Amino acid sequence: MSILLCFLFLAFGNLANASKNGGLAMYEIKKGDFSLKVTNYGARIASLVLPDKHGKLGDIVLGYDTAEEFKNDTGHFGAVVGRVANRIAGAKFTLNGTVYKLEANEGKNMLHGGSKGFSQVVWKVKKHVKYGRSPYITLTYHSVDGEEGFPGSILASVTYALVAPYTLVVKMKAKALNKATPINLAQHAYWNLGNHNSGSILSDSLQIFASHITPVDQGLIPTGEIASVKKTPYDFLKPRVIKGPIKDLPKGSRGYDINYVVDDYKGLKMKPVAVVYNKKSGRVMKVSANAPGVQLYTGNFIDNVKGKGGFVYQSHAALCLETQGFPDSVNHPSFPSQIVNPGQIYDHRMVFKFTTKK
Repeated sequence: MSILLCFLFLAFGNLANASKNGGLAMYEIKKGDFSLKVTNYGARIASLVLPDKHGKLGDIVLGYDTAEEFKNDTGHFGAVVGRVANRIAGAKFTLNGTVYKLEANEGKNMLHGGSKGFSQVVWKVKKHVKYGRSPYITLTYHSVDGEEGFPGSILASVTYALVAPYTLVVKMKAKALNKATPINLAQHAYWNLGNHNSGSILSDSLQIFASHITPVDQGLIPTGEIASVKKTPYDFLKPRVIKGPIKDLPKGSRGYDINYVVDDYKGLKMKPVAVVYNKKSGRVMKVSANAPGVQLYTGNFIDNVKGKGGFVYQSHAALCLETQGFPDSVNHPSFPSQIVNPGQIYDHRMVFKFTTKK
């Protein structure tokens, strides 16, 4: 079969699957033994397959086998979350003298853009290059003025690309079309470097290049303070096995769910964010980004979730490292602004570099 015929077969195959599933489909990009699957529902990462230290392939992202199954997901598995990731206190904010009331989908607060946020809509596949030196897929979503209460229309896009050696590049962009509006997109992949079905990540080693956190109240809303991590269970400036400090978190906490202030975050330059190491698989994930913060979440509320291959995920089955603007920044003038004015471009870039060590 010629290259052209192969391309047409794959393209029409995806279109046929999308038609059968009400517009939902899975798309794959592949570079040798390194492959990524994405669904257009929430522009979600559905799987990422790469070798361990023995050369054995494994999928290191929690998720589901089909695009349709993601519609019932409540944990934002692999999703692009927005228009504003994380929490907004009281589901409201004031911008240019106008109070905007949003949809409250977590008590009195908004979480990850509301119940119909970017993770719960079908994105349009703009371009899909499955093979080649740098295979990639670009998806777009047009969010209209007033959606979930936010002002102005925006055009958002995300591109996932595989580059050598074993590196995933994620580029998120959004343009404010007619009004000033907050934009804060995050990638909500659940990582387990031992394989998605290998159980707890508490034995993984974690390093986060952040000397401070934004403390939160009981509703996980930032207090506005910037606090040092030194001599606290939040200190991952040097690599630490997660199950050690997690025991010293405040009483009642199920695990980590906190925003770290990335060191030297000012400006849009790329900088190291975190390193995760799984001893059994030998896989190492190095994360870098140009965002000021990163949310560490240790899958605290995963409870009997039936995932890929019928495997049942439990609490701490994965960790999330969601690079982002600070939570609730729209209500904290001292935090880095997430307001994008008409004509401006929101630009958020992440690099996930994978290696192995014996």
